[in-house]
Amino acid sequence: MTTSSETTADLHNGIDVSGSNAWLMRAFGWAIVLSVFVYVINNYLNVWWDWPGAMPFFGLIGLADGAKNVPTDGTGITQTVVQFLAYAVVSVLAFVACLRTSGRALRADANMLSGITNYIIRAAFWSVLLIGLADAFISFLRVEGMLSAFVGDDMTTELGRSRFRGPYVHFPLIIASLIIAAKVRDLGFQWLGLLIVAAELLIVVTRFVFSYEQAYQGDLVRFWYGALFLFASAYTLFDDGHVRVDVFYSGFPERLKGMVNAGGALFMGIALCWTILIFGMWDKSSIINAPLANYEVSQSGFGMYVKFWMAGFLGIFAVTMAVQFISLMFEGLADWRGDPGKREVSQAGAH
Repeated sequence: MTTSSETTADLHNGIDVSGSNAWLMRAFGWAIVLSVFVYVINNYLNVWWDWPGAMPFFGLIGLADGAKNVPTDGTGITQTVVQFLAYAVVSVLAFVACLRTSGRALRADANMLSGITNYIIRAAFWSVLLIGLADAFISFLRVEGMLSAFVGDDMTTELGRSRFRGPYVHFPLIIASLIIAAKVRDLGFQWLGLLIVAAELLIVVTRFVFSYEQAYQGDLVRFWYGALFLFASAYTLFDDGHVRVDVFYSGFPERLKGMVNAGGALFMGIALCWTILIFGMWDKSSIINAPLANYEVSQSGFGMYVKFWMAGFLGIFAVTMAVQFISLMFEGLADWRGDPGKREVSQAGAH
């Protein structure tokens, strides 16, 4: 007979104590998550390295007559085959790995996916914090004519080009953010919210007290506010903090609630995320890819050079929400199956 202490230990170690096999459900969810990351990597190869993409593969094998951008050289053919097969490979790996760990609990995988989501949004938070401060400082020095005194005339000219400032100022800060996010586990959204208020207050003080206002000040507020809204969405989903408008849900039994959550996450949440990714990253002219590829900036004079990153916020939103929706699907399936170890969440959301 299994005691409660043994059950708790098993749950802590990620063991399925329900007596049933959930590996197929886990494999399906992981295949979706890995496909999302493959899609993003393929998009990077398509836009920045001019790879042909996965879709021309159907033209190569004759399943899409008249398909566009079908490569004719050996390198292009190899690239499109690799990009297409990447989806099949990660799906097979997901099913094999989950089959070999068939005793693992759904809730354990849900926790792992939440950890992945939290790391991505921590790194994104630190990136926008560091980029915002650095870019605003550069823009301040530039608009006040003091930048050349610090870096010289040649570097001042280079920093006035978004194609220089992005790779040589922003990218190193992103790398530093990835390292910080691995060491600092606090998401820091409350601090970002405080910084937004401080930046807005600074605009009010400088405008009405000193009659001073520049474009970079408003750009900083919009940059941080967009990040706060989009990056915090996945964590709010994890904490069940989104507003839930329902008529019947609150009266459902726990098992039916689990099925509703799992079905909603899969058929509505994941569908939304894939819609954003497909329409935003389908080709170089798409709404996410075009600003990033062109290092697009606002036309407001000497403002901040961060507009292209704000387009990328949508991509980060879609990826983190997709991962968290699969985590929610696993939790819902576990509830439907009656698995023990349901995670208690704050009741911040309205029902």
